[in-house]
Amino acid sequence: MEASFKSNLTDKRQRYLQFLEQFAPLIEGEKNEISVLANTSAALKEAFGFFWVGFYLVHEGELHLGPFQGSVACYRIRKGRGVCGTAWAEARTQLVPDVDQFPGHIACSSLSRSEIVVPIIAAGEVRGVLDIDSDQLATFDETDREYLEKVVDLLVKTLYAHA
Repeated sequence: MEASFKSNLTDKRQRYLQFLEQFAPLIEGEKNEISVLANTSAALKEAFGFFWVGFYLVHEGELHLGPFQGSVACYRIRKGRGVCGTAWAEARTQLVPDVDQFPGHIACSSLSRSEIVVPIIAAGEVRGVLDIDSDQLATFDETDREYLEKVVDLLVKTLYAHA
């Protein structure tokens, strides 16, 4: 299956709607977590040009690096630590306009300036997080939150519906 997620649309909401329309059939019926998350990272990077996009998965009491697109990243993050660990601990999306102002921010890359982290919650339990970084300040807003949460909802329905 060949899919291109590049878009000429300039309106962010329209780009997300187009993305979701293409993304749903890409992952439909797939159950291999690593494969689905790998293609999700690639699709988001291609569609939006994010600086870094990837997943951290809960494993043995920590978040462990999963599939991603971008520069080398941290291997493990403790619960409650940094933006990812906070999203896990609080089980809610973290929207950070300036990572340098976030208490305890973990700088995997000194080029990261803003970040959004969406928890992946299945059966009432955080399974991991979608982490997206930008090399610009204040890149992410409520539109990103709304639609990235929809992306994660699709992932949960696809991967963990019977969990």
